[in-house]
Amino acid sequence: MTTGLDTNILCYALDPAFPEHKKLKKLLTELSPENTIAINPTTLHETYHTLVFGQKWTPNEATKRLKMLLQHPYIEFFNQTKKISVIALNLSVKHQLGGRDALIIANFLANKVPTILTHDQELLTLQKISWKNSRITFKDPLNNTKNQG
Repeated sequence: MTTGLDTNILCYALDPAFPEHKKLKKLLTELSPENTIAINPTTLHETYHTLVFGQKWTPNEATKRLKMLLQHPYIEFFNQTKKISVIALNLSVKHQLGGRDALIIANFLANKVPTILTHDQELLTLQKISWKNSRITFKDPLNNTKNQG
């Protein structure tokens, strides 16, 4: 089963400077055919922005590491489409989501990803979102007892 990653979780997993890294460092190293993760353009580029402008990585290092993720056999990459953008706009209105969160969620919903790992308290408060025949649950891998939907 594939699990979607929110930007904050991907950043924590990649950068040892985050205190959360210790709990999430195995997230990317223990992938397998039975344990895959998904990212999309929004999470990829938000991660780049956070690592370069927030964490002060060099642009070359961030680009190199993110390109490696795109080539990893157990990391799925789902493209954005006009349909996903329309779903995101509808989710934004229905759930009072910001545009980037809505794009991430819509992308994973459209691609039938059942769970997003996130540390975003606004999303964790929602617990789950449904769209047509798809449902997505938000889980915080840093807190295994709270908001496990």
